[in-house]
Parts: sequence; structure tokens; C-alpha cells
Amino acid sequence: MQFSRFAQRFQQDTGTVQLMDDLGKARSAPPPVYMLGGGNPAHIPEVEAVFKEALSEILNDASRFGQMVGEYDNPQGNDAFCHALANMLHEQFGWHIDADNIAITNGSQSSFGLLFNCLAGQFPDGHFKKILLPITPEYVGYADVGLAEEDIFEGHRATIECLDEHTFKYHVDFDQLVIDPMRHGAVCVSRPTNPTGNVISDAELTRLRARCQTAGVPLIIDGAYGLPFPGMIFTDAKPLWDDGIILCLSLSKLGLPGLRTGIVVADPSITRLIRNANAINSLSPGRVGPTLAAALLQRGDLMRLCNESIRPFYQSKVAHALSEVRRAMGNLPVRVHRAEGALFLWLWFEDLPISSAELYARLVKKGVYIIPGHHFFPGLNDDWQHRNECIRVNYAAPNDVVTIGLNIIAETVKNAYDNS
Repeated sequence: MQFSRFAQRFQQDTGTVQLMDDLGKARSAPPPVYMLGGGNPAHIPEVEAVFKEALSEILNDASRFGQMVGEYDNPQGNDAFCHALANMLHEQFGWHIDADNIAITNGSQSSFGLLFNCLAGQFPDGHFKKILLPITPEYVGYADVGLAEEDIFEGHRATIECLDEHTFKYHVDFDQLVIDPMRHGAVCVSRPTNPTGNVISDAELTRLRARCQTAGVPLIIDGAYGLPFPGMIFTDAKPLWDDGIILCLSLSKLGLPGLRTGIVVADPSITRLIRNANAINSLSPGRVGPTLAAALLQRGDLMRLCNESIRPFYQSKVAHALSEVRRAMGNLPVRVHRAEGALFLWLWFEDLPISSAELYARLVKKGVYIIPGHHFFPGLNDDWQHRNECIRVNYAAPNDVVTIGLNIIAETVKNAYDNS
């Protein structure tokens, strides 16, 4: 069968494909399996209990249930949810927004696919513009969504601050960063960053926003793990939004990835584009996630869950994971990115004698799934060896799985160094 040129982008394995394919393979692989890859959040009993209670109320209300499963929603998103979220953001943060500033998509990946292709690629004036990623490593899922035949991303190396013998942190290299409105359609940064758990500081974010304002280029903030929800940030940070910022949120890391609900908070010119795209591509976004989230907002449960359950849970999980890294890898030349948020550890094995891709292959044979680091540098076209020395580990799995998986990683890495 012959396919169009458009189909070529779906005929190759990519980091995103590997990430999601691994989730399926791990479920059917013979045990033991230690799933430290993928982006699945943990199952937190007290959080899921609240979801069940709110969903039960909807199921027992014939009108609400009928609307949720039996009617198309507004193509811009569920009205009740958009109004409830706008009210919460205005009341808690003083943001001057209303429901027109909010649009719903079928998951964050859908949000970025639309936003990046609307803000990058070939423009009517003939310019080809890119999405500027001011700090890489950055989210693997960005790399594959561009529809243009040319790469739509321009990545920049992070600077590395070594905090102590075994901990480091990435920063934006503002001295080398140039935002050019003739070359860049938007700037995008995730906060906290998937894969590293890095949280760019309030000062860095304000400085980046000022650079974007001067250039007249929108700033996209990927808050899928961050602020204001699910709040998986373990350092001081404040949410930021104005009409030049496109804030992308999600219900996934609250513990609802199966409901595929992405949220975009932006100027109405952006949310209208999303409305139209939803209508054209899928008639409307899914209704279950927004209906449940609206109930959580109306009950006052959403932010309470973030502050009292979700953040403390992951703080406990990351403390355990870091303790196990120190125990298992204390004699290895490994540095861990300072764990400031999200649900990942980013491990840097300095001068690793094999590539992160080869390390991944060796670990899969032992039932351990991680994500090799080289996938997380979209738009960075130099030969930075650092990208081949890092791996991403998801610590949301049960503690015993994390402990055994890290032990196997340590043993495999040690063998690689010893036999080099």
C-alpha cells in the first residue's frame, strides 16, 4: 500500500512511540517487570476515593450522566468546567480571565500538536518560524508533532551547575539565548520539566517572559506537572500568566491520564483556534474529564487534593528514590538532577562508556524499563555527549519496584564501566 508524504512521519519509531509502546509491552512481558519508564502517575488511594465519590454523584444524577456520555460538548470545552476554572484562577491568583480564555483538548499532546503547528512552520509572509526551546533537555513528546517537512524546533543547551559531588541543576543560558520574531513563532518551557524535574525559578521565568514581550513572541508554559495543578513542585515557585502567555495544563498527573483532558489558558485568539480545530478534527473534546473536574472545582476538592495529598505523596516518593540511588549507586560516577518536581529522576552517568540507548536495551533484557536520555533534546543539533549519558527514571511505581529497578540499573551501569 502506498502512503502520502504526510504519512511518513508515522512510519518511524520515535521517542514518543517508544515511551508509549513500552507501557504496553511491559504489561504483557513475562515477570518480573520493573516499570520505571513511561509517564503514568501513581495510584493514590485517597485521591482516587475522591474521584470515585464525585463520579458516583454524577452517575446517580440521570441528567448529568446523560449529558456527560450522550451529548457532544461545546467544541471549545465544557462550559461548566471553563467557567469554574476561570473563577478559581481569578479568585486565587488575580488573573484577569474568563471562560473565553480557556479551551479543552483531548490531552496535552493534542494541545501541543495544535499550538506548535499554528505558531511554527511556513508563514504567509514566507518566513519559516520555529518553536524555541530555551533549555534542553526537554519533553520527548514535543519532537514528533511538527507537520512541516523541516524541523520546527530550535533547542538550546542548558548550563550545568554542579551543586555537590552527586547533584546538579540545569539553568537557561541567557547569555546565548536570542529570541528573534522573524525566526521564532513561540518560546516553550515546561515547569517542572519532563524529564529532569527541573523547575526554572520565578526569576528565570520572569526574565524569559520579559525577553518574549520585547520580541513580541508568545511564551508557552507547559504546566502538566506544575502550577496551579497538580502542583507536583517541591521548591518555591509561583504560577505566572498574562495575555502573552499560553499556559497548558492537564488532568493526567492528578491521576486521570485515561480521561485524556488537556487545558489551554490563553488569549481568546488562541482558544478560538482550538475551538475550531476541535470542531473540524473531532467535533468536540471528550466530556468525561471536564465534567468530573468541574465537580471537583465546585466541591472545592481540586486544589485541596493537590496541596494535601498529591504533593506530599510525591515528596515522599522522591525522598525514597533518592535514598535508594545513594545506596545503590554511591560508588558510581553518577549525578542526579536536583529533584524539584514532576515524577522523574534524571540520572547522569559521566563518561558512560555505552550510549543511553544501549543501556536501555540491556535493561529491557533484565525487565527494567527506563527512557534513554538522547530522546529529550529536540531541536538541538550539535554533538553534545551529555545527551548520551543520561536516563529518565519514573519513581511513581511501588517502592519495592523502584528499589529493585534501581539496583539492576546500578549493576548494569557498573558492568559497563568495568568492562570498558
